[in-house]
Amino acid sequence: MTEPGAAIAAPPDPGRSPVAASDPTDALDRELVRRLADGDRDAFRELFRRYAPTALAVARRVIRHARLAEEAVQEGFLALWGDPRRYDPARGSVRAWLMSAVHHRAVDLVRREEAQRRRATEAPPDPAPTDPGTTVVEEAGLREERAAVRAALEDLPPEQRRVIELMYYGGRSQSQIAGDLGLPLGTVKSRTLLGMRRLRAALGGMER
Repeated sequence: MTEPGAAIAAPPDPGRSPVAASDPTDALDRELVRRLADGDRDAFRELFRRYAPTALAVARRVIRHARLAEEAVQEGFLALWGDPRRYDPARGSVRAWLMSAVHHRAVDLVRREEAQRRRATEAPPDPAPTDPGTTVVEEAGLREERAAVRAALEDLPPEQRRVIELMYYGGRSQSQIAGDLGLPLGTVKSRTLLGMRRLRAALGGMER
């Protein structure tokens, strides 16, 4: 978690080191994104393997809390997983796009944590939510769609729903969940990705 007054690092600037169209690394990355758009999970795993360590370093420059930095990385990659076509080749390399996405999410998490700290000093904390559907709806700003969100959660396979509930409602990191459930970390990550993908598909008509 950031310390009070800590400066927020500037996002990576793709313009400082433009990637030539003939760069074989960039060409491979773009091919992986194309395969990902066709539903190729191996392409996503390869992109994550290539750039997750660098993305984590970017997040840690903004967030000093390890779990929140990991969350920023996860959300950045999930943005690409959920909609690969949001990557625009005309705006730079895949690597630069990923680093920028992770940086933006890290900044959002810093602001969220700071806002929560301010609220905690001004008023007593709200009671913990008892309905996961309510929590998801409030975070999405769609309180009127609570029933639909709850139904989407209930429709997930139990193993995927359990991982998502532990992560988003129990505040557990993926590594902690793996220890809690006695599962390999890769299994937890896979269930998270699949569960989030099913939720996005089920709630696609509810997007703002």
